Amino acid sequence: MKILLVEDEIHLSEALTQILKKNKYIVDAAYDGISGLDNALSGIYDLIILDIMLPEIDGISVLKNIRKEGISTPVILLTAKGEISDKVTGLDSGADDYIAKPFATEELLARIRAALRRKGEVLTDNNNLKFGDIELNVSSLKLCKGDKHIKLILKECQLLELLILRNTSVTPKELVIEKLWGFDSEAEHNNVEVYISFLRKKLASLDSKVSITTVRGVGYILEVKP
Repeated sequence: MKILLVEDEIHLSEALTQILKKNKYIVDAAYDGISGLDNALSGIYDLIILDIMLPEIDGISVLKNIRKEGISTPVILLTAKGEISDKVTGLDSGADDYIAKPFATEELLARIRAALRRKGEVLTDNNNLKFGDIELNVSSLKLCKGDKHIKLILKECQLLELLILRNTSVTPKELVIEKLWGFDSEAEHNNVEVYISFLRKKLASLDSKVSITTVRGVGYILEVKP
């Protein structure tokens, strides 16, 4: 799950980044409206946390531009302002939620989970993802089939999470690289192939009917064997 955090207060941004990473989210941080908008328009994020008071371009303008370009990524506005008029402006501009500083970490995490559920993902209240006969806990990195379970490493978990969430679509290798390693990474297609191989072996060790099918020249898709 990849989050874009657009917050100009460096210390707060760093603290939030650590909290989100501890909760198994992948985080990219931007510190002004221009870079935040550039990142958001890539369309690779599952959620955007956006401060209203930003240098260069304010958060509301960033939000309006995101929606104007057809980016439907859930957006949680983050601001020191708590006035009703500010909330209304934000929500009317296309925000999915609004949280005023200061806030409790637990509240932010709950709002993130709620925004992702509204997006249509198959996360349960226990942070689990289900597909076919398997269940993936993205917090504990545990993959289960019935009473059997196996521990994944972080990249394996992130890859399987992406495939489950895109279960009706082929997932290109380029998208995997962007989601798991980031824009500026030197990761290549063979890096993806290695982790696909790891996942296939772990699914086989659980005797799962879920398989990762290669769509030649395109990417991968999850299927359930009869």
